[in-house]
Amino acid sequence: MWGALDAELDAWRAAGRTATFWWRDDDAVADTLALHRLRELRRSLDVPLTLAVIPQPAEPGLAAALAGEGGVAVVQHGWAHRNHAAAGRRKCELGADRPVASVAAELMQGRARLDALFPGRHLPMLVPPWNRIAPGVVDRLPALGYRGLSTFKARTQPEIRPGLVAANAHIDIIDWARTRAFAGTGAALDAAVSHLVWRRTGAAGIDPDEPTGLLTHHLAHDEASWEFIADFVARTAGRPAARWLAAAEVFGAA
Repeated sequence: MWGALDAELDAWRAAGRTATFWWRDDDAVADTLALHRLRELRRSLDVPLTLAVIPQPAEPGLAAALAGEGGVAVVQHGWAHRNHAAAGRRKCELGADRPVASVAAELMQGRARLDALFPGRHLPMLVPPWNRIAPGVVDRLPALGYRGLSTFKARTQPEIRPGLVAANAHIDIIDWARTRAFAGTGAALDAAVSHLVWRRTGAAGIDPDEPTGLLTHHLAHDEASWEFIADFVARTAGRPAARWLAAAEVFGAA
């Protein structure tokens, strides 16, 4: 199953290009055993990690755990990861079911909390819970001071709004719809290779410069999930035609 990934990275090298990747992990709130395992894995792989933290329930112990640890950037994961969608609609915290001003006020409260908890580590980037956000809320983000937005899809251009960089995830290793466990090596690799092929060939208007995003959720991982992350990151990081990026590089905030 790994042969297609190896072949695609060989194609990037033959073209004289470097395939870029980034790693986003969602739903951090506390210094749990799962977070400790995530941090240990990141250190062993020696690649950057972007940690999406939910501001409202975030504990000071999380900040203490990350203190002094390089290679981990914090970005904002909504406010409370609370669903405000009407019954029967897909879950959404930052949707059109509430006034934009109310959503914006919560986001600014969340930014202030993360700035206080993670000084110098928190970047002005937003990851909407469930990867959903109303267009009207997106319109407000640059004026609120946000410089990046990350959801789940291949972008067609670098900026979703003037001054607002889009950098999304493309490889979700969890099968949320059925098992809520590891989606399987085949499914995860298919997602990775598909995005890499689209980037390399310029298919369907996909932006070739968008880093391929690995999406994980440390609190939901089974053993197969942990094993895949270790194998995927190690296998790509060890290739001359691949490079893993920090959040500041991904969002142009360096």
